[in-house]
Amino acid sequence: MTNIIIAAGVALVFVMVGTPVWIRIVNRLGYGQMIREEGPEAHLNKRGTPTMGGTVFIVGSLVGYSAAHLATRQIPTVSGFLVLFLMTGLGLVGFVDDYIKVFKQRSLGLRSGAKMVGIVVVGVIFAIASLNFPNGYDITPASPHLSFLRDFGPSIGPYLFVVWALLLIAAMSNGVNLTDGLDGLAAGPAGMVLAAYVIIGNWQLRNSCYDYGLAPGCYSVRDPLDLAVVAAAVLGGVFGFLWWNAPPAKIFMGDTGSLALGGVLVGLAILTHTQFLLAILCGLIVMITMSVIIQVGSFKLTGKRVFKMAPLQHHFELSGWAETTIVVRFWLMSALFVAIGLGLFYLEWMPKR
Repeated sequence: MTNIIIAAGVALVFVMVGTPVWIRIVNRLGYGQMIREEGPEAHLNKRGTPTMGGTVFIVGSLVGYSAAHLATRQIPTVSGFLVLFLMTGLGLVGFVDDYIKVFKQRSLGLRSGAKMVGIVVVGVIFAIASLNFPNGYDITPASPHLSFLRDFGPSIGPYLFVVWALLLIAAMSNGVNLTDGLDGLAAGPAGMVLAAYVIIGNWQLRNSCYDYGLAPGCYSVRDPLDLAVVAAAVLGGVFGFLWWNAPPAKIFMGDTGSLALGGVLVGLAILTHTQFLLAILCGLIVMITMSVIIQVGSFKLTGKRVFKMAPLQHHFELSGWAETTIVVRFWLMSALFVAIGLGLFYLEWMPKR
């Protein structure tokens, strides 16, 4: 537990102190957020708000993780490195996208094809590497199986696994990006899911098939403790950022932060063998993503829109809800999804004891 506390604490302090510094730098450089003209009119007054704030909590997470290992003199694991690589790599893709937006003073950055190429390159490296580097028990960070609360069914093979991992990475990174439409709306739920993975990693460690014997219901996860440390480090960074990102936001995370958060959540899900459980834990993000799919599909098929505007949070804005009301209520919904996911995780383990 010591390394988890250190990772979260150091990242939290680093980001809380570092974000105001980043805000001053961004303001001096003139890197303010561009606002889509077709978005809600209330958002126009947010034009010029400092952006690319995800840079701070990415760096803070890396600092927190490193500090925890230096303090406890534990060697970082391959699993921890892979999740941090996925987070940082996707964050870099988002940073380039954000930089183009602010440099060219437009609401669109990288072309969708170029952004997808960046996501695919980072995702393929992560997926292939996760099927390698076995430990002393011949357990690799990921396995070529689908998983819910643990692996199930036959192996889908390494090639299909890479494709599956890419689909998860693309879906979640874009889902977090869609959710990041109101102040604090993405950071709050992401933090809750990260807290869940701190618990899941800890639980898998204490019921590991290799550290504590082949007990019924044990987990064959390569580095559960270090995955919990990664989740704690990012959690501390996100909560430190949320202090400045909560309504009214002093800074936005930008694509830098949203792509990075999507990456770290998928990385944790794949390496803790809880791929489908992520859809429940991230139920709010899934719901918001589905609202866009439904809106686009309905308009193309019938010429009619289901919502006043998509993503879903903008529908409620146009229905007269205050921004803080939407954010708090969506946070509550996210907490409920996380509670359901953790409940399912624990109940699946109970009968086997």
